Amino acid sequence: MPHRVVALVLPGVFSFDLSCVVQLFGHPPTLDDTDEGLYAFSVCGAGGDRVATGDGFDIVVHAGLEALEEADTVAVPGYAHAWDTRPDEEVLAALRKASERGARVLSICVGAFALAHAGLLDGRRATTHWAVVDRLAAQFPAVSVVSDELYVDDGDVLTSAGLASGIDLGLHVVRADRGAQAAADLARWNVVAPHRDGAQAQFIDTALPDTSATSIASTCAWALGHLDRPLDLADLAAHASISERSLLRRFHDEVGASPKQWLLRARLDRARRLLETTDLTVQEVARASGFPSAAALRQRFTGGLGTTPTAYRRSFHGTGGDRGARTPALGR
Repeated sequence: MPHRVVALVLPGVFSFDLSCVVQLFGHPPTLDDTDEGLYAFSVCGAGGDRVATGDGFDIVVHAGLEALEEADTVAVPGYAHAWDTRPDEEVLAALRKASERGARVLSICVGAFALAHAGLLDGRRATTHWAVVDRLAAQFPAVSVVSDELYVDDGDVLTSAGLASGIDLGLHVVRADRGAQAAADLARWNVVAPHRDGAQAQFIDTALPDTSATSIASTCAWALGHLDRPLDLADLAAHASISERSLLRRFHDEVGASPKQWLLRARLDRARRLLETTDLTVQEVARASGFPSAAALRQRFTGGLGTTPTAYRRSFHGTGGDRGARTPALGR
């Protein structure tokens, strides 16, 4: 018997998330529609009827929750307002029952909230879209929420971060089930990378907090204009004409970070924008951003963003500095 994958659509399902599941598990990578896919795929809903998407149209679902009773893998796409609504109890019970009998359960984006409400993430590592990871952690303290990974594989329960990272998770599953070649063929067919470097952090905007209304506004502006210099606490305090202790207190009270943290964030943001908008070498970007060497810049990129400057440039060069993550398009 082929491995059975069932996508559970909840009211407000995001069509992109569902499409990721369909493309990865529902279609073989070929133009011949008579070829058998890697999986037996179907879609179900709580009522086995029409379901409103979160994108302004409805879809018709022919199967009800009974489809989960024979699923080998259950996939839960994200749905509108997942972070502040609780699925019906019959849905949560069906998810728990599927997991208890040994089905693998995975979520796309904010579909992780359904898994959390069902108790399937308790005591596990999990992730979701970066815009709501804090909400997931606050609502479900028994879950070890990971904010800087594209997906988390915790054995028989897997979660992905925002939107397209559902493709990353799906390819990971195919690779585990059917091997690297099958995943590569599927990635090639869908014109995506078989594996993406980096973490969610590279997609999050790092714009510095507005310091224009603070008592140290002029010093912050001066520092931003001299990031290519090896600035330290003493330099900032001297410019502000106050003691280092007073400067530390003002940064903490008015900016919410230490001067060192603020400077590092400013340097990293400068480096990201130079990689996005210029053709400077990594060494030149490091120098212009105040890092002592290209190696130091790489270390900060790897530690803070989970990728390298070169890989980051491949992904974002030419975007004009817009990383597309300032306003999360969730729950339209």
